[in-house]
Amino acid sequence: MNEIRRNGKMGFLISFLLPVALIVGLMWAFVKYGPLGVLEANFPPVENVFVKRVIFEPEQVILNVLNDGPENVTISQLFVNDAVWQFEMLPDHTLRPLESGQIRLIYPWVEGDPLTFTLLTGTGLTFEKKVGVSFLSPVVDSTYLKTFTLLGLYVGVIPVLLGLLWFPFLRRLKSGAYFFLLSLTVGLLIFLGFDALAESIELLGEVSNSMNGIGLLVIGFLLAILALGIVSYFTEYHVKKHGEDFKNLKWAYLISFGIGLHNLGEGLAIGSAYAIGEMTLGATLVVGFMAHNLTEGVAIVSPLTKTAIHRMRFLGHMVLMGLLAGVPTVIGSLVGGFAYSSAMAVLFLAIGAGAIFDVSFDIIYHMAAGRFKSLFTAQNVLGFLAGLLIMYGTGFLVLG
Repeated sequence: MNEIRRNGKMGFLISFLLPVALIVGLMWAFVKYGPLGVLEANFPPVENVFVKRVIFEPEQVILNVLNDGPENVTISQLFVNDAVWQFEMLPDHTLRPLESGQIRLIYPWVEGDPLTFTLLTGTGLTFEKKVGVSFLSPVVDSTYLKTFTLLGLYVGVIPVLLGLLWFPFLRRLKSGAYFFLLSLTVGLLIFLGFDALAESIELLGEVSNSMNGIGLLVIGFLLAILALGIVSYFTEYHVKKHGEDFKNLKWAYLISFGIGLHNLGEGLAIGSAYAIGEMTLGATLVVGFMAHNLTEGVAIVSPLTKTAIHRMRFLGHMVLMGLLAGVPTVIGSLVGGFAYSSAMAVLFLAIGAGAIFDVSFDIIYHMAAGRFKSLFTAQNVLGFLAGLLIMYGTGFLVLG
């Protein structure tokens, strides 16, 4: 009997490994004897050099580059604004596939000037990187740490916490206004979701081919939806046990979490833009972000306007939700300022978009109560449009 079981397990294992072994063998044969091996010399090499980041230091410029193609690449010359410039390259002038390197050149750059860097490979192909504004790159020190931390606090944490202060006003509204506020919340969230998704799509062109920006976007978006779906599933027991109050509190936390993921992606973009001098962080812009993010506090507390929670416990929840939504902006601005990655920004913006859309659907599903046509009352439609228009209007302040 034991021998029969062992044979059965062996057969099961072989049935899994056999197709894998055959496809590996087929790949080897194709590379060794197929078109790639036979005709390789008749085709020019496929080269792709990706400039990940340009770092400006006093009298020096550093280019972090990646061989983003399937063939070895040799960097033979460097042009700065069409002029040939001497450079050093580490670890070597030739990069293997997916290998990163660092190009260093002594260059008397002038703050504020635009620069174009063109890399010439050994086969004569050129790859270009444009920098709109030359700007001293930040280094990890107390000054820049304070700068990026304060930036995140001003843009993210403080506005969200201030938005929560509207709760007493919202709570005093008539009971009929509850669904208007939920519709308003959905409008705010849907706008934020599309905003994060649009920013993620816009950054795809800055992601290397090897990182597969579309894949990161899809994975991040669906991962957030699935993760929050799991959370909702496991909290359903507590919802039945504690009633509507717990459900509303759960929504508020999920909204805070989704907004926090959105703000993490925003912080990455803001910190990076500041670090490379592509964004003028004047008072008008900071004020614009404050007004834009102030409305996020309204989205968080709207589901709680009919919730009975002890005052002291409620204050604790409010502070925690505000920090959950706002602190990621600080983290994002620090990471974006010192170690920005476009791939990371795409991933987190997509995660934020997925989380926000998931929470929005949960609220809409509750409001419909199985009858989705009942959503289209004048009160709900006006609330939804008001949420969209509020976010749209405060967006003008961000643009200055």
